[in-house]
Amino acid sequence: MSQTTSTLASPRSQIILVILIAGCAVAALSFGPRASLGLFLSPMSEANGWGRDVFALALAIQVLLWGAAQPVAGALADRFGPVRVLMAGGILYAIGLWLMAYSTTPLMLNFSAGLLMGFGIAGSSFTIVIGAFGKLIPQEWRSLAFGAGTAAGSFGQFLFSPLAIGLTHAFDWQMALVLFGFIVLLIIPLSLVLATPPDAATPGVAKQSLREALSEAFGHRSYVLLVIGFFTCGFQLLFITVHLPAYVVDRGLSVDIGAWTIGVIGLFNIVGSLAAGWLGDKMPKRYLLAIIYFLRSAAVLAFISFPVTGATSIAFGAVMGLLWLSTVPPTSSLVAIMFGTRWLATLFGVAFLSHQVGGFLGVWLGGVLYEAFGSYDPIWWGSIALGIASALIHLPIVERPVVRAAPAPA
Repeated sequence: MSQTTSTLASPRSQIILVILIAGCAVAALSFGPRASLGLFLSPMSEANGWGRDVFALALAIQVLLWGAAQPVAGALADRFGPVRVLMAGGILYAIGLWLMAYSTTPLMLNFSAGLLMGFGIAGSSFTIVIGAFGKLIPQEWRSLAFGAGTAAGSFGQFLFSPLAIGLTHAFDWQMALVLFGFIVLLIIPLSLVLATPPDAATPGVAKQSLREALSEAFGHRSYVLLVIGFFTCGFQLLFITVHLPAYVVDRGLSVDIGAWTIGVIGLFNIVGSLAAGWLGDKMPKRYLLAIIYFLRSAAVLAFISFPVTGATSIAFGAVMGLLWLSTVPPTSSLVAIMFGTRWLATLFGVAFLSHQVGGFLGVWLGGVLYEAFGSYDPIWWGSIALGIASALIHLPIVERPVVRAAPAPA
């Protein structure tokens, strides 16, 4: 048996592989249903006589509360381990989907799809998995693991978008949401594999409190730039996820084209996320992020500059898929490089809050501006401008650990 084969077959490698598979499954189950919610905008709005702004506001609340709760969920996972956080998140997520299916008033929709699902997704999101991976997976595997987990989330998007259409055709949109709730509960048993020692400190580093970690991070210019730049990622992704299906219908295409476009984004993001995880070890991560944001703006500009057809929509989905969540591996890796893994879920959660504030504005303004102008054009152009700005913001980031005082001898 060769040395490589022996290494891959070693008990340690097998344990790492099991951890990786479980974390990727959680990422797929958490990301998939949420990414397909835009497909329910039209049928739910028509069934209840709502404008698009009602549905958009509920999902915008979800995005904002998800982001606001993410640092808290990350801190709890860093302090007490991820298992209980993932379980609680999965339960809230499922309840939110079940209540969303039978929401008949904007208030109930805001409570179910907004508040419950926002908190539930925060507790079951890949941010929690990233923190677990950082503690359970060796450094030489870490960047690839971040990329694989992100790719798994994209596979969930690819899987659940056509599944939503299929279940809606086979039953109705309400039953599709109910079944999604039961599927999400699979997060509970999978989370058991991701158990980490509570309150684990990095060897050779002075034990750091949460307040000290946050103070250090926000006093670090490169981290602040990273947080600001991540705003654009959320703005672009959440706007497209929620409003693209309705946009292609406005252009005379079927809702199935919107579903397949979202699915294609998820499929191609598997390649993009893995490639970003690999490239992050081959080139400066700040340059990789700048390239991703610039290419996103170029893709959006090309998409809105030509007539929208089934072919151009699918092509746009493929290009955006390559750039979709490919920001996550280099962003999370930069946080780990700067500050280590002790408070990784927390500090990436704070960056993710910026992402979700951007997502809130992308989803909400998409509905508001559409109702005001009868067009999504203003939000598309805003997305282009933000992408260019974010590409420039990442260039000054310094990729090295913060300088800390050596721990006092015992």
